Amino acid sequence: MSTTTTARSSRTRLLAALVLTPLLAGLAACSSSAEAEPGGGDLQEAAQAAGLTVNTTADQDRIHATESAEAIALLPAGVKEKGTLTVAVSAYVAPLAFLADDEKTPIGNETDIAQLVADALGLQLKHEVKAWADWPLAVQSGAVDAVISNVTVTEERKELYDFSSYRNDQLGWLVRADNDDLTEISEPKDIAGLTVAVGSGTNQEKILLAWDEENQAAGLEAAKVEYFENDGDTILALQSGRIDVSFGPNATAAYKAAVSPQDFKVIGTLNGGWPATAQIAVGTLKGNGLAPAITAALNHAFEDGTYTEVLERWGLQDEAIEQSETNPPGLPKTD
Repeated sequence: MSTTTTARSSRTRLLAALVLTPLLAGLAACSSSAEAEPGGGDLQEAAQAAGLTVNTTADQDRIHATESAEAIALLPAGVKEKGTLTVAVSAYVAPLAFLADDEKTPIGNETDIAQLVADALGLQLKHEVKAWADWPLAVQSGAVDAVISNVTVTEERKELYDFSSYRNDQLGWLVRADNDDLTEISEPKDIAGLTVAVGSGTNQEKILLAWDEENQAAGLEAAKVEYFENDGDTILALQSGRIDVSFGPNATAAYKAAVSPQDFKVIGTLNGGWPATAQIAVGTLKGNGLAPAITAALNHAFEDGTYTEVLERWGLQDEAIEQSETNPPGLPKTD
């Protein structure tokens, strides 16, 4: 490992805590450990060091939307009578959804969007932390009413779920800040010969493989694709120089670069539906009637300004959409 990597700054260590703590804390999500003091903890210090106003404590003081009579009128009777909205979130990485300093409270953009939806529907919100691989069964079994976890709308997923869109799907290329050889990635030829980390089974993997196939057909050097179990492993590989670039959600990449700009930088973005446009959406069980109510609730939050406030709170305002749609066009099925 290089001297630069070994001599990490305090903010790099704080970033490591930011990335790794949520992954480990999931194991202790049901513990009875004492809550962190307001303003304390490595996550809060990391955000403050970056000049961010993000609150990473358990005391979130979340942004709340007003009730929407239109959205409430669309609620299925069973949900209205129950009085609660149980939402699955994957609390694994900032700023989308991660665990607060108390290591048990899910916070982030996705949890805040869930709050706006529940508010507009006049329901009490309940978060359920689920691993990414577990949310489909949770929705299908009725263990949760909805999933809000950076889920991209695809035509294949629409066979089992209904969707209410709330954000554009943006992907980002994250590299080490001291990598002067990589300054921009905007087209396939820019990844020729690079070692790239990507999540298995993701839309970004499909894009990466398509770009690499195009490069090889043009006689360019192939990229080396690396897969890691979690975001923490990916970042450690990037820090150590095992990979050249990490390709994933721009929200998480931009947050890392903001928290530790001397260590990371984003050198390009593109829509997750490349060459089409993809959207992120709330997912519900297909045909259960909940999606139209959630779409109306989101549009109510768009109109009263709370949607914009939430995106600005987590630095995602560039991914905003103008209105929510029920089952918008999704990414096409692949052969």
